[in-house]
Amino acid sequence: MAPILEVAHLRVARGRTTILHDLNWRIARGEHWVILGANGSGKTTLLKTLTGFMSPTAGDFALLGLRYGKSDWRELRLKLGMVTSAFAMSIPPSEIALDTVVSGKYAQLDLWHAGTRADRVAALRLLRGIGLGALAHREWAYLSQGERQRVLIARALMAKPRLLILDEPCAGLDPVAREHFVRFVDRLARRRRAPALVLVTHHVEEIAPAFTHVLMLKAGRVLTAGPRADVLNSANLSQTFGAKLRLTADGRHGRLALASA
Repeated sequence: MAPILEVAHLRVARGRTTILHDLNWRIARGEHWVILGANGSGKTTLLKTLTGFMSPTAGDFALLGLRYGKSDWRELRLKLGMVTSAFAMSIPPSEIALDTVVSGKYAQLDLWHAGTRADRVAALRLLRGIGLGALAHREWAYLSQGERQRVLIARALMAKPRLLILDEPCAGLDPVAREHFVRFVDRLARRRRAPALVLVTHHVEEIAPAFTHVLMLKAGRVLTAGPRADVLNSANLSQTFGAKLRLTADGRHGRLALASA
């Protein structure tokens, strides 16, 4: 069976600046990945390239065996769900949660029609599945940041994606809301027929136990990638973030701190 995602010798350059250098990456079925990297490491460029909003300079990539440039990426993009805080700015404050979720089926924010009755039934089922069924008719303006992130996940799931990217989903959450959200993502990853998850973050505390693999980027290059147990350690994190760091276990999560001099 084809892997969920396969990236080969990907290079992205703009002008004289190379943003991504010869990047190779593969997500097999059943894997959930974390992308870690400091600001400027290339995380955002990688996401924009994979979602078809930025063209690569060289190399190629395939989603579900279908290659970029040789397939209709507008249709294939529906199989790649995306949750990012950037979407929040395009959602009308008066739009209810149910309508936001329905819009995910059509990959369109601020959807101009209400969808079908079947769409609304499916959207309500998803909201109930993430514990927000009671808020189906609450307006976007009156949802908490944590509730908004969960609604955006339900929205992404409307299209039944095979790959779901969570781009810094805990940004703006307080510690309690962050912990609730991390546990929610962990349950989502363990569901039967769950999509492959990719979490993009700066914080190891946000990595739920269900994530199996880690990709670390530095200055547009893959520093290391592989199974979590082999890759997520103090030495690799220190190289990734350019400082001497110590990774310790703290209950369900890791915790990162500057190492003593």
